Amino acid sequence: MKKEGHPDYHPVCFVDVSTNRKFLTRSTMRSKQKETIDGVEYNVVVRDVTSDSHPAYTGEKRFVDAAGRVEKFKTKFQRLRK
Repeated sequence: MKKEGHPDYHPVCFVDVSTNRKFLTRSTMRSKQKETIDGVEYNVVVRDVTSDSHPAYTGEKRFVDAAGRVEKFKTKFQRLRK
């Protein structure tokens, strides 16, 4: 295999900001921030949303102001009805 044809994989630690959970994996992403865990140096990549905090994975329901959206739609297109 050609060496230049494959990406450089290395240990990466993804950190979820909202839950502070760490995900240890390998990736091509790099970071200036590094952390040593169990004797292995990881590039630390901070993320706002991961599978640990995303509502689609956690089942958490978020309140959406549907009434406000309907009113906004009606006022926006009311002039076209005339």
